[in-house]
Amino acid sequence: MNKHCFEQDNLARLALGLEYDGSGFCGWQSQPNGLAVQDALELALAEVAGHAVRVAAAGRTDAGVHALSQIVHFDTIAVRPLSAWVRGVNAHLPASLRVLWAQEVDERFHARFDAFQRSYQYWLINQPVAPAIMSGKAGWFHQPLRLEPMQQAAAYLLGQHDFSAFRAAECQAKSPIKQMHIAGVRAVGSSLLFDFCANAFLHHQVRNMVGALVYIGKGKYAPEFMLELLASRDRTKSPPTFAPDGLYLAGVGYDERWGLPMTSRKLEIGID
Repeated sequence: MNKHCFEQDNLARLALGLEYDGSGFCGWQSQPNGLAVQDALELALAEVAGHAVRVAAAGRTDAGVHALSQIVHFDTIAVRPLSAWVRGVNAHLPASLRVLWAQEVDERFHARFDAFQRSYQYWLINQPVAPAIMSGKAGWFHQPLRLEPMQQAAAYLLGQHDFSAFRAAECQAKSPIKQMHIAGVRAVGSSLLFDFCANAFLHHQVRNMVGALVYIGKGKYAPEFMLELLASRDRTKSPPTFAPDGLYLAGVGYDERWGLPMTSRKLEIGID
């Protein structure tokens, strides 16, 4: 939204929590074809606000990537109950995108720049045949994977590192150095669930780390291969980028002073 269209004193800033299935979108960021999550949300918000709306998000998820807890903010001159920004907006959204909550926030709040950490989960189904029911919702790998080597390798990712070996060529981050707070993998029935939490992530970083862990799990490399990749800072030495299907933005961390409701959620996967 162009703030110059309105009197600054009349503007209110709202934050929203979102959930979406990324399968039918071309990613978060607005595109000329209008098929991005941002495009669908802004159109729905405009219907309720009565004016054009521009939103900013905590993370720009790629095509096919899902969100359990994406956080956005926008400015509006419209005076509406918070329920209108939830139920009213949802009435104008596709079934694969939902507003979970709405909260008025201080005008200084920024969904992206005030986030101090992000969390991602990757759901990988490990069985000989690709899943049908969960197609697009989970990644898949056909060969048996050994959990223990993957867990050992994931532990090497903890702490502050230069993650250039897991950085996409088109990444626009100013620095490849990030602080990894959580990096783990666990078995849930016939699935593997990867958990990552860091102050920030590079473009394709999670999918590239999962790809390296899968290669270690299938026995192509020892767990120490992860240390070699980190030291190399060379993307060409790392295994291919894994599919977006099983990747979920699970949470965004903010200071309590912003008074936001729930900003983190977890995948709920049934045990076989």
